[in-house]
Amino acid sequence: MAAAFAKTQHGRVASSRAVQPCRAPLRVRAVATTAKKDSSSSAVAKSNLTPEVAKDLYYDMLLGREFEEMCAQMYYRGKMFGFVHLYSGQEAVSSGIIRALRPDDYVCSTYRDHVHALSKGVPAREVMAELFGKKTGCCRGQGGSMHMFSAKHGVLGGYAFIGEGIPIGVGAAFKSAYRRRVLGEESSDSVTCSFFGDGTCNVGQFYESLNMAALYKLPHIFVVENNLWAIGMSHMRSTSHTLGDADFPYIYKKGPAFGMPGVRVDGMDVLKVREVALAAIERARRGDGPTLIEAETYRFRGHSLADPDELRSKEEKAAYAARDPIPQLKRVMLEQGLASEDDIKAIHDRVAAEVEDSVKFADESPKPEKGQLLENVFADPRGFGIAADGRYRYELPGFTSGTAAVS
Repeated sequence: MAAAFAKTQHGRVASSRAVQPCRAPLRVRAVATTAKKDSSSSAVAKSNLTPEVAKDLYYDMLLGREFEEMCAQMYYRGKMFGFVHLYSGQEAVSSGIIRALRPDDYVCSTYRDHVHALSKGVPAREVMAELFGKKTGCCRGQGGSMHMFSAKHGVLGGYAFIGEGIPIGVGAAFKSAYRRRVLGEESSDSVTCSFFGDGTCNVGQFYESLNMAALYKLPHIFVVENNLWAIGMSHMRSTSHTLGDADFPYIYKKGPAFGMPGVRVDGMDVLKVREVALAAIERARRGDGPTLIEAETYRFRGHSLADPDELRSKEEKAAYAARDPIPQLKRVMLEQGLASEDDIKAIHDRVAAEVEDSVKFADESPKPEKGQLLENVFADPRGFGIAADGRYRYELPGFTSGTAAVS
């Protein structure tokens, strides 16, 4: 299949010789958008911001923040189990990129995936119920905090091991391109975004995926959410400098090495993120290939709710807290006449009600039955055999607990 794809990606006729994936020479560059500060009016224009879009971005960021803060409360009350990694502080990245996507586009996430799912349209009820381990969750209670998935909303999963989701995202992008270029489905122009952290950029899957995405000019966007810390390891200590940079180990500059644009953006400013996202999405959708985005951001809590967060300095935390993306957008909306104080209050009321409703729904939802453990394990449930009465053995009373009588 890959060979056929390679031979047709530029509309060339297949020859009898092995055809290598090829592409026209590209002039790509690494661009740091944080170097120049835009006025609020300039940022509004560049991000194609209308009152409707501004309110949606504000709503989405606020929902992500309030949802995560409620998760902390529920975790400490014993409603959630295992590791829970919160996204508070990084909302501008999720909202700025995912809200610019179409419903038929795809997103691949990490273990910090709750807000990515919310931004992509998964109902807060389903995400909270999943965190509670309930049957009504988006994975029927079997995924939990680190494994949000929704086929309906194009969420291809959260992944506990770093780097796991990137090849999945590249595969989804390959599917879109293959259908369009080989099967002739002109409507197949969906884009995939893979999100991951700075620590992931030091593992092999990242570089393998950059290579394949560039090689086949796939409609894929690599989004590095650089919050400066890989659990407790500082980015400054774990990543080597790129292209002779002495001040900071930049990640976005790795893009041009693979033949794709690399862009660094202020990940605490949703309008700047949206501006970069729109350009990358347009590039991918028209068939010009992938983009590597490095979003400089910061998480306001520890790595997980089990992390005492003692390694980061108070000064560093305070500096980023002063750049909180939610008040920033509120200020721009009011200054530019995109919303009134009443509009802002209405959004806060809507979010508060939605979060409270999600908790009530999750708490009252049923737990999964034990028999659910046997689903989605084998392709054919008849692999367990047929009992004497003609039923599948997995349907026998006690089968899940191992007490069923099996001949």
